Amino acid sequence: MRYLELVELFEALSKTTKRLEKTKLIADFIKKIRIEEIDNTMCLLTASIFPPYDKRKIGVSDRLILKAISKSTGIKAEEVEKLWSKIGDLGDVGEKLLKEKLQKTLEVEVLTTNKVLANLRKLAELEGEGTVDKKINLIAELLANSKPNEAKFILRTILGELRVGIAEGVIRDAFAQAYNVEIKDIKKGMDLALDYSEIVKLAKQGSFKLVKIKVGRPLKVMLAILAADIDEGFEALGKPMQLEFKLDGFRVTIHKLGNNIKLFTRRLEDVSKQFPDVIDVVKKNIKGDNYVIDAEVVAYSPKTKKYLPFQTISQRIKRKYDILELAKKFPVELDVFDVLYHEGESYLDTSLKERRKLLTKIIKEKPGSIILTKCLITDDLGKAKEFYHEALSKGLEGIMMKNLNSLYKPGRYVEGWMKLKPILEPLDLVIVGAEYGEGKRASWLTSYTIACSSKEGLKIVGKVSTGVKEKDSEVTYESMTKILKPLIISQEGKSVKLKPKIVIEVGYEEIQVSQTYDSGFALRFPKFMRLRTFEKTIKDINTLEDVKRIYEKQKGKK
Repeated sequence: MRYLELVELFEALSKTTKRLEKTKLIADFIKKIRIEEIDNTMCLLTASIFPPYDKRKIGVSDRLILKAISKSTGIKAEEVEKLWSKIGDLGDVGEKLLKEKLQKTLEVEVLTTNKVLANLRKLAELEGEGTVDKKINLIAELLANSKPNEAKFILRTILGELRVGIAEGVIRDAFAQAYNVEIKDIKKGMDLALDYSEIVKLAKQGSFKLVKIKVGRPLKVMLAILAADIDEGFEALGKPMQLEFKLDGFRVTIHKLGNNIKLFTRRLEDVSKQFPDVIDVVKKNIKGDNYVIDAEVVAYSPKTKKYLPFQTISQRIKRKYDILELAKKFPVELDVFDVLYHEGESYLDTSLKERRKLLTKIIKEKPGSIILTKCLITDDLGKAKEFYHEALSKGLEGIMMKNLNSLYKPGRYVEGWMKLKPILEPLDLVIVGAEYGEGKRASWLTSYTIACSSKEGLKIVGKVSTGVKEKDSEVTYESMTKILKPLIISQEGKSVKLKPKIVIEVGYEEIQVSQTYDSGFALRFPKFMRLRTFEKTIKDINTLEDVKRIYEKQKGKK
Protein backbone atom coordinates (compact mmCIF):
# COMPACT_ATOMS: atom_id res chain seq x y z
CA MET A 1 0.00 0.00 0.00
CA ARG A 2 1.23 3.49 -0.81
CA TYR A 3 2.02 5.35 2.41
CA LEU A 4 0.20 8.37 0.99
CA GLU A 5 -3.12 6.49 1.24
CA LEU A 6 -2.61 6.13 5.00
CA VAL A 7 -1.58 9.80 5.27
CA GLU A 8 -4.79 10.83 3.50
CA LEU A 9 -6.71 8.91 6.17
CA PHE A 10 -4.78 10.74 8.91
CA GLU A 11 -5.60 14.09 7.33
CA ALA A 12 -9.29 13.21 7.07
CA LEU A 13 -9.30 12.15 10.73
CA SER A 14 -7.64 15.43 11.69
CA LYS A 15 -10.47 17.41 10.11
CA THR A 16 -13.26 15.99 12.29
CA THR A 17 -13.84 15.82 16.00
CA LYS A 18 -16.88 13.56 15.67
CA ARG A 19 -16.30 10.05 16.97
CA LEU A 20 -18.79 8.43 14.58
CA GLU A 21 -17.12 10.05 11.57
CA LYS A 22 -13.69 8.91 12.72
CA THR A 23 -15.04 5.39 13.27
CA LYS A 24 -16.48 5.21 9.74
CA LEU A 25 -13.31 6.58 8.14
CA ILE A 26 -11.18 3.90 9.83
CA ALA A 27 -13.73 1.15 9.16
CA ASP A 28 -13.81 1.97 5.43
CA PHE A 29 -10.02 2.11 5.32
CA ILE A 30 -9.28 -1.22 6.99
CA LYS A 31 -11.78 -3.04 4.80
CA LYS A 32 -9.66 -2.25 1.74
CA ILE A 33 -6.30 -3.37 3.23
CA ARG A 34 -4.99 -6.51 1.55
CA ILE A 35 -4.05 -9.44 3.79
CA GLU A 36 -0.34 -9.16 2.97
CA GLU A 37 -0.35 -5.46 3.91
CA ILE A 38 -2.13 -5.76 7.25
CA ASP A 39 0.85 -6.16 9.60
CA ASN A 40 2.72 -3.05 8.51
CA THR A 41 -0.32 -0.87 7.83
CA MET A 42 -1.97 -1.54 11.19
CA CYS A 43 1.24 -0.73 13.06
CA LEU A 44 1.52 2.61 11.26
CA LEU A 45 -2.19 3.35 11.70
CA THR A 46 -1.70 3.22 15.47
CA ALA A 47 1.80 4.81 15.54
CA SER A 48 3.14 1.51 16.90
CA ILE A 49 6.40 0.61 15.23
CA PHE A 50 6.23 -2.77 17.01
CA PRO A 51 3.27 -4.68 18.50
CA PRO A 52 2.53 -3.76 22.17
CA TYR A 53 4.16 -6.92 23.51
CA ASP A 54 7.39 -6.28 21.56
CA LYS A 55 9.48 -4.04 23.82
CA ARG A 56 12.18 -3.07 21.34
CA LYS A 57 12.98 0.64 21.35
CA ILE A 58 14.04 2.73 18.35
CA GLY A 59 16.09 5.10 20.53
CA VAL A 60 15.42 8.33 18.64
CA SER A 61 15.55 11.67 20.44
CA ASP A 62 14.12 15.02 19.36
CA ARG A 63 17.68 16.21 18.67
CA LEU A 64 18.33 13.31 16.34
CA ILE A 65 15.12 14.12 14.45
CA LEU A 66 16.24 17.74 14.12
CA LYS A 67 19.46 16.55 12.46
CA ALA A 68 17.53 14.25 10.12
CA ILE A 69 15.26 17.12 9.04
CA SER A 70 18.33 19.29 8.50
CA LYS A 71 20.03 16.64 6.36
CA SER A 72 16.98 15.98 4.20
CA THR A 73 16.14 19.65 3.60
CA GLY A 74 19.58 21.24 3.46
CA ILE A 75 18.60 23.70 6.20
CA LYS A 76 20.94 24.22 9.15
CA ALA A 77 19.99 22.40 12.35
CA GLU A 78 19.96 25.70 14.26
CA GLU A 79 17.31 27.10 11.91
CA VAL A 80 15.26 23.91 12.21
CA GLU A 81 15.40 24.21 16.00
CA LYS A 82 14.28 27.84 15.91
CA LEU A 83 11.27 26.88 13.83
CA TRP A 84 10.52 24.00 16.22
CA SER A 85 10.56 26.43 19.17
CA LYS A 86 8.07 28.60 17.30
CA ILE A 87 5.72 25.87 16.00
CA GLY A 88 6.11 23.31 18.80
CA ASP A 89 5.55 20.18 16.66
CA LEU A 90 8.40 18.45 14.81
CA GLY A 91 5.93 16.88 12.38
CA ASP A 92 4.65 20.30 11.36
CA VAL A 93 8.24 21.54 11.14
CA GLY A 94 9.15 18.72 8.74
CA GLU A 95 6.07 19.39 6.60
CA LYS A 96 6.73 23.14 6.37
CA LEU A 97 10.40 22.82 5.53
CA LEU A 98 9.83 20.17 2.87
CA LYS A 99 7.36 22.51 1.20
CA GLU A 100 10.13 25.11 1.07
CA LYS A 101 12.88 22.60 0.32
CA LEU A 102 16.01 24.28 -1.04
CA GLN A 103 17.34 21.31 -2.96
CA LYS A 104 14.69 19.68 -5.11
CA THR A 105 15.30 16.02 -5.95
CA LEU A 106 14.42 15.07 -9.51
CA GLU A 107 13.62 11.43 -8.81
CA VAL A 108 12.15 10.14 -5.59
CA GLU A 109 10.97 6.72 -4.47
CA VAL A 110 7.24 6.31 -3.95
CA LEU A 111 6.92 5.42 -0.28
CA THR A 112 4.97 2.35 0.75
CA THR A 113 3.86 1.33 4.23
CA ASN A 114 6.32 -1.56 3.96
CA LYS A 115 9.25 0.76 3.22
CA VAL A 116 8.37 3.25 5.97
CA LEU A 117 8.01 0.60 8.65
CA ALA A 118 11.12 -1.28 7.49
CA ASN A 119 13.27 1.84 7.93
CA LEU A 120 11.74 2.65 11.31
CA ARG A 121 12.26 -0.88 12.61
CA LYS A 122 15.90 -0.83 11.54
CA LEU A 123 16.39 2.03 14.00
CA ALA A 124 15.97 -0.45 16.85
CA GLU A 125 18.57 -2.86 15.44
CA LEU A 126 21.47 -0.39 15.26
CA GLU A 127 24.13 -0.32 17.93
CA GLY A 128 27.81 0.41 18.33
CA GLU A 129 30.01 2.98 16.64
CA GLY A 130 28.30 5.22 14.08
CA THR A 131 24.80 4.39 15.30
CA VAL A 132 23.65 8.01 15.49
CA ASP A 133 24.68 8.78 11.91
CA LYS A 134 23.05 5.59 10.64
CA LYS A 135 19.79 6.48 12.37
CA ILE A 136 19.87 9.99 10.93
CA ASN A 137 20.42 8.51 7.46
CA LEU A 138 17.49 6.09 7.78
CA ILE A 139 15.11 8.89 8.78
CA ALA A 140 16.54 11.35 6.28
CA GLU A 141 16.09 8.78 3.47
CA LEU A 142 12.37 8.60 4.23
CA LEU A 143 12.04 12.38 4.46
CA ALA A 144 13.93 12.90 1.21
CA ASN A 145 11.41 10.69 -0.60
CA SER A 146 8.40 12.12 1.22
CA LYS A 147 5.74 14.52 0.18
CA PRO A 148 5.41 17.24 2.87
CA ASN A 149 2.33 15.67 4.46
CA GLU A 150 3.99 12.22 4.45
CA ALA A 151 6.99 13.68 6.27
CA LYS A 152 4.74 15.13 8.96
CA PHE A 153 3.26 11.77 9.85
CA ILE A 154 6.52 9.84 9.55
CA LEU A 155 8.01 12.16 12.16
CA ARG A 156 4.94 11.95 14.37
CA THR A 157 5.05 8.16 14.14
CA ILE A 158 8.66 8.18 15.33
CA LEU A 159 7.57 10.37 18.25
CA GLY A 160 4.57 8.10 18.94
CA GLU A 161 2.07 10.97 18.65
CA LEU A 162 -0.08 11.04 15.49
CA ARG A 163 -2.37 13.74 16.93
CA VAL A 164 -5.38 12.72 14.82
CA GLY A 165 -7.73 11.86 17.67
CA ILE A 166 -7.97 8.08 17.40
CA ALA A 167 -8.04 6.51 20.83
CA GLU A 168 -8.16 2.75 21.31
CA GLY A 169 -11.96 2.86 21.70
CA VAL A 170 -12.41 4.47 18.27
CA ILE A 171 -10.29 1.79 16.59
CA ARG A 172 -12.19 -0.93 18.45
CA ASP A 173 -15.51 0.53 17.27
CA ALA A 174 -14.18 0.75 13.71
CA PHE A 175 -13.24 -2.95 13.71
CA ALA A 176 -16.70 -3.86 14.97
CA GLN A 177 -18.34 -1.73 12.26
CA ALA A 178 -16.11 -2.98 9.45
CA TYR A 179 -16.68 -6.67 10.14
CA ASN A 180 -20.06 -6.64 11.90
CA VAL A 181 -18.60 -8.02 15.13
CA GLU A 182 -19.77 -7.24 18.67
CA ILE A 183 -17.64 -4.56 20.37
CA LYS A 184 -17.32 -6.74 23.49
CA ASP A 185 -15.89 -9.53 21.32
CA ILE A 186 -13.40 -7.13 19.74
CA LYS A 187 -12.30 -6.00 23.20
CA LYS A 188 -11.90 -9.56 24.40
CA GLY A 189 -9.87 -10.42 21.30
CA MET A 190 -7.63 -7.39 21.78
CA ASP A 191 -7.04 -8.22 25.45
CA LEU A 192 -5.82 -11.65 24.38
CA ALA A 193 -3.96 -10.86 21.16
CA LEU A 194 -2.72 -7.32 21.90
CA ASP A 195 -2.18 -7.03 18.18
CA TYR A 196 -4.54 -5.16 15.86
CA SER A 197 -3.04 -7.00 12.88
CA GLU A 198 -4.15 -10.39 14.13
CA ILE A 199 -7.66 -9.11 14.83
CA VAL A 200 -8.03 -7.70 11.31
CA LYS A 201 -6.61 -10.82 9.64
CA LEU A 202 -8.99 -13.15 11.47
CA ALA A 203 -11.94 -10.82 10.90
CA LYS A 204 -11.21 -10.66 7.15
CA GLN A 205 -11.14 -14.46 7.05
CA GLY A 206 -14.41 -14.74 8.98
CA SER A 207 -12.74 -16.54 11.88
CA PHE A 208 -12.53 -13.73 14.43
CA LYS A 209 -13.68 -15.88 17.35
CA LEU A 210 -10.58 -18.02 16.94
CA VAL A 211 -8.63 -15.43 18.95
CA LYS A 212 -7.39 -17.42 21.93
CA ILE A 213 -4.76 -17.34 24.63
CA LYS A 214 -1.36 -18.03 23.13
CA VAL A 215 1.13 -19.36 25.67
CA GLY A 216 4.27 -17.25 25.49
CA ARG A 217 2.48 -14.09 24.34
CA PRO A 218 1.56 -11.65 27.15
CA LEU A 219 -2.03 -10.59 27.67
CA LYS A 220 -3.90 -8.01 29.71
CA VAL A 221 -4.78 -9.03 33.26
CA MET A 222 -7.92 -8.72 35.36
CA LEU A 223 -8.02 -5.76 37.74
CA ALA A 224 -9.91 -4.80 40.91
CA ILE A 225 -12.15 -1.85 41.78
CA LEU A 226 -11.58 -0.04 45.07
CA ALA A 227 -14.22 -0.70 47.76
CA ALA A 228 -15.06 1.63 50.65
CA ASP A 229 -15.62 -1.27 53.05
CA ILE A 230 -16.51 -4.96 53.27
CA ASP A 231 -20.26 -4.20 53.19
CA GLU A 232 -19.81 -2.66 49.75
CA GLY A 233 -17.95 -5.80 48.68
CA PHE A 234 -20.78 -8.09 49.75
CA GLU A 235 -23.32 -5.83 48.04
CA ALA A 236 -21.42 -5.72 44.74
CA LEU A 237 -20.04 -9.27 44.63
CA GLY A 238 -22.69 -11.28 46.45
CA LYS A 239 -22.53 -13.81 49.28
CA PRO A 240 -20.49 -15.79 49.94
CA MET A 241 -17.41 -14.15 48.45
CA GLN A 242 -13.75 -15.09 48.33
CA LEU A 243 -11.31 -12.94 50.29
CA GLU A 244 -7.54 -13.02 49.74
CA PHE A 245 -4.58 -11.20 51.25
CA LYS A 246 -3.51 -8.24 49.08
CA LEU A 247 0.26 -8.15 48.68
CA ASP A 248 2.68 -5.31 47.98
CA GLY A 249 4.61 -7.02 45.21
CA PHE A 250 4.48 -6.91 41.44
CA ARG A 251 2.07 -8.79 39.23
CA VAL A 252 3.30 -11.45 36.81
CA THR A 253 1.68 -13.86 34.42
CA ILE A 254 3.69 -17.08 34.17
CA HIS A 255 3.73 -18.76 30.74
CA LYS A 256 5.07 -22.30 30.38
CA LEU A 257 5.29 -24.12 27.05
CA GLY A 258 7.31 -27.29 27.34
CA ASN A 259 10.64 -26.34 28.90
CA ASN A 260 10.26 -22.66 28.04
CA ILE A 261 9.05 -20.45 30.91
CA LYS A 262 8.46 -16.71 30.68
CA LEU A 263 7.39 -14.10 33.23
CA PHE A 264 5.48 -11.04 32.02
CA THR A 265 4.59 -7.96 34.06
CA ARG A 266 1.19 -6.28 33.81
CA ARG A 267 2.91 -3.86 31.39
CA LEU A 268 3.71 -6.87 29.17
CA GLU A 269 7.45 -6.72 29.81
CA ASP A 270 9.42 -9.95 29.85
CA VAL A 271 11.31 -10.14 33.18
CA SER A 272 12.24 -13.83 32.99
CA LYS A 273 15.99 -13.14 33.03
CA GLN A 274 15.73 -10.97 36.15
CA PHE A 275 14.08 -13.75 38.16
CA PRO A 276 15.86 -17.08 37.52
CA ASP A 277 14.96 -18.12 41.08
CA VAL A 278 11.25 -17.77 40.28
CA ILE A 279 11.71 -19.76 37.06
CA ASP A 280 13.34 -22.54 39.08
CA VAL A 281 10.51 -22.54 41.63
CA VAL A 282 7.92 -22.70 38.84
CA LYS A 283 9.63 -25.69 37.22
CA LYS A 284 9.65 -27.66 40.46
CA ASN A 285 6.29 -26.74 41.95
CA ILE A 286 3.66 -26.19 39.25
CA LYS A 287 2.33 -29.25 37.46
CA GLY A 288 1.77 -29.11 33.72
CA ASP A 289 3.53 -28.83 30.37
CA ASN A 290 1.69 -25.72 29.21
CA TYR A 291 -0.14 -23.11 31.24
CA VAL A 292 -0.68 -19.43 32.04
CA ILE A 293 -0.76 -18.58 35.76
CA ASP A 294 -1.52 -15.23 37.43
CA ALA A 295 0.54 -14.43 40.53
CA GLU A 296 2.29 -11.83 42.66
CA VAL A 297 6.05 -11.79 43.24
CA VAL A 298 6.70 -10.49 46.74
CA ALA A 299 9.94 -9.65 48.54
CA TYR A 300 10.32 -12.00 51.49
CA SER A 301 12.60 -12.01 54.52
CA PRO A 302 13.81 -15.53 55.44
CA LYS A 303 14.85 -14.20 58.86
CA THR A 304 11.64 -12.50 59.98
CA LYS A 305 9.31 -14.55 57.75
CA LYS A 306 7.65 -11.28 56.80
CA TYR A 307 6.91 -9.67 53.46
CA LEU A 308 8.87 -6.57 52.48
CA PRO A 309 7.75 -3.47 50.52
CA PHE A 310 7.70 -3.41 46.73
CA GLN A 311 10.70 -1.06 46.65
CA THR A 312 12.84 -3.91 47.99
CA ILE A 313 12.57 -5.84 44.73
CA SER A 314 12.09 -2.97 42.31
CA GLN A 315 15.86 -3.01 41.79
CA ARG A 316 15.61 -6.55 40.44
CA ILE A 317 13.07 -5.61 37.78
CA LYS A 318 15.54 -3.20 36.17
CA ARG A 319 18.75 -5.20 36.72
CA LYS A 320 20.54 -6.66 33.71
CA TYR A 321 23.65 -8.03 35.42
CA ASP A 322 24.66 -9.68 38.71
CA ILE A 323 21.19 -11.24 38.74
CA LEU A 324 22.02 -14.23 40.93
CA GLU A 325 23.80 -12.07 43.50
CA LEU A 326 20.77 -9.78 43.74
CA ALA A 327 18.42 -12.78 43.99
CA LYS A 328 20.29 -13.91 47.11
CA LYS A 329 20.20 -10.41 48.57
CA PHE A 330 16.49 -9.87 47.83
CA PRO A 331 14.75 -13.28 47.79
CA VAL A 332 11.13 -13.44 46.69
CA GLU A 333 8.07 -15.61 47.20
CA LEU A 334 5.59 -16.40 44.42
CA ASP A 335 1.99 -16.02 45.62
CA VAL A 336 -0.32 -17.66 43.07
CA PHE A 337 -3.98 -16.65 42.86
CA ASP A 338 -5.36 -17.60 39.43
CA VAL A 339 -5.02 -19.84 36.40
CA LEU A 340 -6.02 -18.76 32.89
CA TYR A 341 -4.87 -21.73 30.81
CA HIS A 342 -3.72 -25.25 31.60
CA GLU A 343 -2.81 -28.26 29.48
CA GLY A 344 -4.40 -26.95 26.29
CA GLU A 345 -7.59 -25.67 27.89
CA SER A 346 -8.59 -22.03 28.46
CA TYR A 347 -10.15 -21.23 31.84
CA LEU A 348 -11.15 -17.63 31.08
CA ASP A 349 -14.82 -18.63 30.95
CA THR A 350 -14.62 -20.85 34.03
CA SER A 351 -15.78 -19.59 37.43
CA LEU A 352 -13.28 -18.37 40.04
CA LYS A 353 -14.43 -21.19 42.32
CA GLU A 354 -13.41 -23.84 39.76
CA ARG A 355 -10.18 -22.05 38.86
CA ARG A 356 -9.16 -22.04 42.53
CA LYS A 357 -9.88 -25.77 42.77
CA LEU A 358 -7.54 -26.38 39.85
CA LEU A 359 -4.80 -24.32 41.51
CA THR A 360 -4.94 -26.48 44.63
CA LYS A 361 -4.27 -29.52 42.44
CA ILE A 362 -1.39 -28.16 40.39
CA ILE A 363 0.51 -26.01 42.94
CA LYS A 364 2.91 -27.65 45.36
CA GLU A 365 3.23 -25.09 48.16
CA LYS A 366 6.54 -24.29 49.76
CA PRO A 367 6.34 -21.24 52.08
CA GLY A 368 9.06 -18.73 51.29
CA SER A 369 9.19 -19.98 47.69
CA ILE A 370 5.66 -20.51 46.37
CA ILE A 371 2.19 -20.55 47.96
CA LEU A 372 -1.42 -19.99 47.07
CA THR A 373 -2.62 -16.62 48.36
CA LYS A 374 -4.29 -17.03 51.75
CA CYS A 375 -7.99 -17.31 51.10
CA LEU A 376 -11.30 -17.20 53.00
CA ILE A 377 -14.73 -17.92 51.56
CA THR A 378 -17.45 -16.47 53.77
CA ASP A 379 -20.80 -14.72 53.93
CA ASP A 380 -20.16 -13.58 57.51
CA LEU A 381 -19.32 -9.88 57.97
CA GLY A 382 -17.56 -10.52 61.28
CA LYS A 383 -15.27 -13.20 59.84
CA ALA A 384 -14.54 -11.01 56.83
CA LYS A 385 -13.51 -8.13 59.10
CA GLU A 386 -11.28 -10.46 61.15
CA PHE A 387 -9.59 -11.59 57.93
CA TYR A 388 -9.07 -7.96 56.87
CA HIS A 389 -7.53 -6.99 60.22
CA GLU A 390 -5.31 -10.08 60.11
CA ALA A 391 -3.94 -8.89 56.76
CA LEU A 392 -3.24 -5.43 58.17
CA SER A 393 -1.58 -6.86 61.28
CA LYS A 394 0.85 -8.71 59.02
CA GLY A 395 1.80 -5.43 57.35
CA LEU A 396 -0.04 -6.21 54.10
CA GLU A 397 -1.86 -3.64 51.92
CA GLY A 398 -5.32 -5.02 52.64
CA ILE A 399 -7.50 -7.67 51.03
CA MET A 400 -8.98 -8.66 47.69
CA MET A 401 -12.69 -9.50 47.51
CA LYS A 402 -13.89 -11.69 44.65
CA ASN A 403 -17.15 -13.01 43.23
CA LEU A 404 -16.98 -16.81 43.36
CA ASN A 405 -18.76 -17.12 40.01
CA SER A 406 -16.73 -14.43 38.25
CA LEU A 407 -15.05 -15.26 34.97
CA TYR A 408 -11.54 -14.03 34.18
CA LYS A 409 -11.99 -10.77 32.27
CA PRO A 410 -9.04 -8.46 31.57
CA GLY A 411 -9.63 -4.95 32.91
CA ARG A 412 -11.96 -3.79 35.69
CA TYR A 413 -15.63 -4.72 35.89
CA VAL A 414 -18.12 -4.25 38.70
CA GLU A 415 -19.16 -7.86 39.35
CA GLY A 416 -15.62 -9.21 39.40
CA TRP A 417 -12.94 -8.24 41.91
CA MET A 418 -12.68 -5.47 44.50
CA LYS A 419 -9.85 -4.37 46.78
CA LEU A 420 -9.98 -2.90 50.27
CA LYS A 421 -7.25 -0.71 51.79
CA PRO A 422 -7.26 1.21 55.08
CA ILE A 423 -6.33 4.59 53.58
CA LEU A 424 -7.45 6.86 50.80
CA GLU A 425 -6.50 5.21 47.57
CA PRO A 426 -3.15 6.46 46.21
CA LEU A 427 -3.47 7.79 42.68
CA ASP A 428 -1.38 6.84 39.68
CA LEU A 429 -0.85 10.12 37.83
CA VAL A 430 1.30 11.34 34.95
CA ILE A 431 3.82 14.18 35.19
CA VAL A 432 2.99 16.91 32.64
CA GLY A 433 5.25 19.70 33.90
CA ALA A 434 7.99 20.51 36.39
CA GLU A 435 9.96 23.36 37.94
CA TYR A 436 13.64 23.78 38.74
CA GLY A 437 14.49 24.25 42.41
CA GLU A 438 16.24 27.02 44.29
CA GLY A 439 19.82 27.29 45.62
CA LYS A 440 21.66 23.98 45.58
CA ARG A 441 18.63 22.41 43.87
CA ALA A 442 18.73 24.92 41.00
CA SER A 443 19.92 22.30 38.49
CA TRP A 444 17.25 19.76 39.48
CA LEU A 445 13.57 19.50 38.61
CA THR A 446 12.05 19.34 42.10
CA SER A 447 8.34 20.10 41.72
CA TYR A 448 6.13 18.02 39.44
CA THR A 449 2.77 18.98 37.94
CA ILE A 450 0.56 15.89 37.93
CA ALA A 451 -2.54 15.01 35.93
CA CYS A 452 -5.27 12.39 35.65
CA SER A 453 -7.03 11.33 32.46
CA SER A 454 -10.51 12.33 31.28
CA LYS A 455 -12.61 12.16 28.14
CA GLU A 456 -11.37 15.65 27.27
CA GLY A 457 -7.71 14.78 27.82
CA LEU A 458 -5.33 15.14 30.75
CA LYS A 459 -6.50 17.24 33.71
CA ILE A 460 -4.16 18.70 36.33
CA VAL A 461 -4.85 17.86 39.98
CA GLY A 462 -1.87 19.47 41.69
CA LYS A 463 1.87 19.76 42.14
CA VAL A 464 3.98 17.36 44.18
CA SER A 465 7.40 18.24 45.60
CA THR A 466 7.69 16.07 48.71
CA GLY A 467 8.60 12.41 48.98
CA VAL A 468 11.66 12.57 46.75
CA LYS A 469 15.08 12.62 48.45
CA GLU A 470 18.20 14.65 47.65
CA LYS A 471 20.47 11.62 47.96
CA ASP A 472 20.86 8.09 49.36
CA SER A 473 17.61 6.91 47.83
CA GLU A 474 16.52 4.91 44.81
CA VAL A 475 14.57 7.93 43.55
CA THR A 476 16.27 11.31 44.00
CA TYR A 477 15.77 14.78 42.54
CA GLU A 478 18.84 14.12 40.41
CA SER A 479 17.55 10.80 39.05
CA MET A 480 14.10 12.29 38.39
CA THR A 481 15.72 15.18 36.50
CA LYS A 482 17.62 12.72 34.29
CA ILE A 483 14.37 10.93 33.51
CA LEU A 484 12.36 14.08 32.82
CA LYS A 485 14.84 16.27 30.92
CA PRO A 486 14.60 14.35 27.61
CA LEU A 487 10.82 14.83 27.75
CA ILE A 488 10.92 18.65 27.90
CA ILE A 489 8.71 20.21 25.21
CA SER A 490 9.15 23.86 26.16
CA GLN A 491 10.50 26.05 28.95
CA GLU A 492 9.45 29.38 30.41
CA GLY A 493 11.65 30.64 33.22
CA LYS A 494 12.08 27.79 35.69
CA SER A 495 8.97 25.95 34.51
CA VAL A 496 9.02 23.26 31.84
CA LYS A 497 6.27 21.49 29.95
CA LEU A 498 6.81 17.75 29.56
CA LYS A 499 5.65 14.95 27.33
CA PRO A 500 3.21 12.97 29.50
CA LYS A 501 5.07 9.66 29.89
CA ILE A 502 6.30 9.31 33.48
CA VAL A 503 3.71 7.77 35.80
CA ILE A 504 4.07 8.11 39.57
CA GLU A 505 2.03 6.97 42.53
CA VAL A 506 0.89 9.92 44.66
CA GLY A 507 -0.40 9.88 48.24
CA TYR A 508 -2.36 12.76 49.80
CA GLU A 509 -4.44 13.73 52.85
CA GLU A 510 -7.62 14.55 51.02
CA ILE A 511 -9.10 15.85 47.77
CA GLN A 512 -10.44 19.39 47.65
CA VAL A 513 -12.49 21.37 45.13
CA SER A 514 -10.20 23.76 43.28
CA GLN A 515 -10.54 26.76 40.97
CA THR A 516 -6.81 26.63 40.22
CA TYR A 517 -6.62 23.41 38.22
CA ASP A 518 -8.63 22.46 35.13
CA SER A 519 -9.76 19.20 36.76
CA GLY A 520 -11.76 21.18 39.32
CA PHE A 521 -9.96 19.32 42.11
CA ALA A 522 -6.68 19.52 44.01
CA LEU A 523 -4.81 17.00 46.12
CA ARG A 524 -4.11 18.33 49.61
CA PHE A 525 -0.52 17.69 50.76
CA PRO A 526 0.36 15.40 47.82
CA LYS A 527 3.40 13.18 48.33
CA PHE A 528 5.52 11.28 45.83
CA MET A 529 5.19 7.59 46.73
CA ARG A 530 6.99 5.74 43.96
CA LEU A 531 7.72 5.57 40.26
CA ARG A 532 5.17 3.46 38.38
CA THR A 533 6.84 3.68 34.98
CA PHE A 534 8.03 0.07 35.19
CA GLU A 535 4.47 -1.16 35.78
CA LYS A 536 2.13 1.34 34.17
CA THR A 537 1.80 3.61 31.15
CA ILE A 538 -0.28 6.72 30.66
CA LYS A 539 -3.18 4.43 29.65
CA ASP A 540 -3.23 3.05 33.21
CA ILE A 541 -3.40 6.31 35.16
CA ASN A 542 -6.38 7.20 37.31
CA THR A 543 -9.28 9.05 35.73
CA LEU A 544 -11.10 12.22 36.70
CA GLU A 545 -14.04 9.95 37.58
CA ASP A 546 -11.79 8.17 40.10
CA VAL A 547 -10.89 11.53 41.66
CA LYS A 548 -14.56 12.54 41.85
CA ARG A 549 -15.53 9.18 43.38
CA ILE A 550 -12.89 9.42 46.11
CA TYR A 551 -13.87 13.03 46.79
CA GLU A 552 -17.53 12.05 47.25
CA LYS A 553 -16.64 9.15 49.53
CA GLN A 554 -14.40 11.22 51.78
CA LYS A 555 -17.06 13.95 51.89
CA GLY A 556 -19.60 11.41 53.04
CA LYS A 557 -17.36 10.32 55.94
CA LYS A 558 -16.94 13.82 57.40
